[in-house]
Amino acid sequence: MKNPAVYILASKKDGTLYIGVTSNLPQRIWQHKNHLTEGFTKKYNATNLVYYELTETMESAIAREKTLKKIGREEKIQLIEASNPDWLDLYERIT
Repeated sequence: MKNPAVYILASKKDGTLYIGVTSNLPQRIWQHKNHLTEGFTKKYNATNLVYYELTETMESAIAREKTLKKIGREEKIQLIEASNPDWLDLYERIT
């Protein structure tokens, strides 16, 4: 599955959120889950894929990431819960 995507990871329901962008979603989430990436997600254990959007281009994925990073936490939670009300880890769906 090689598609540009923007995604949100969470440490737990209503926990720490991380927004990222990638050209290979399954590989990138696997890296987060196995703590192969230094930084925020490793520090806060934000490894549950709770939201993602596939896009046509990396440019559109990056633009969407910037938009999501600008909105408030409550809006991010509403976005997650609109498609994933139980905050399930969606990693299995993409592998």
